[in-house]
Amino acid sequence: MHSIWRTLDRGTLRDIALVCLADAMVGAAFGAIAVSGGLPPWVPVVMSLLVFAGGAQFAAVGVVLSGGAPIAAVAAGLVLNARLLPFGFAVGNVLGGRWWTRLAGAHLMTDEAVAFVVRDGDPRRRHAAFWACGLGLFVSWNAAVVLGALAGRGIGDTAALGLDAAFPAVLLALVLPSLTGRSERAERAERAERAERAERAERAERNVRNAALLGAAVAVAATPFLPAGLPVLLALTGLVFTVRTPTGSEVSCP
Repeated sequence: MHSIWRTLDRGTLRDIALVCLADAMVGAAFGAIAVSGGLPPWVPVVMSLLVFAGGAQFAAVGVVLSGGAPIAAVAAGLVLNARLLPFGFAVGNVLGGRWWTRLAGAHLMTDEAVAFVVRDGDPRRRHAAFWACGLGLFVSWNAAVVLGALAGRGIGDTAALGLDAAFPAVLLALVLPSLTGRSERAERAERAERAERAERAERAERNVRNAALLGAAVAVAATPFLPAGLPVLLALTGLVFTVRTPTGSEVSCP
């Protein structure tokens, strides 16, 4: 575990910490919404530990609270989590060869962890970023859900807290530093006179910046009109900028 933190640079660790903070706020909102809607506090807590998929959890709880059948809630969660299948192919090589590390990695796989993996080309940093982000999110999300569930009974209107806007706000915080300069990765590559690597790093940086801007803009615009949790899912539309072509290069948008 210590080697994971030593492998990642400060900028990546900062970004992971910000993502964990944003997800913790959304997790607190999930716990509060579930309990204030009438569910026992243990339901969102156990669901977060066993499912660990924010979008699917919001969808399932939304179906149940609106009077839908449990099978419909499960179906909604499965549909949302279907996107993890191609994600598994994308990050399978960073999970290790042992069956138990692959099983744990599959449970910790999130959109954010996958994003940190695909933005880096170095195998060691990809491995470290996945586990650092996955473990950080698991701890912060579940701790926040417990706090939200405990506070849920005393909150009348969870929407008034505006916690669902925390995720797009942090996305903006993540992208703003990249608007003023180039990444450390690109600078290291240029200093080492590796022109091809520098070009790939700059292209990846541009795609990540475009993805974050689009995702944050979509989520911020949708927050006043959609139920809690859905704007976070709509923010994933920004991932279109990180799609890779069959040759392994990322699609570069003008």
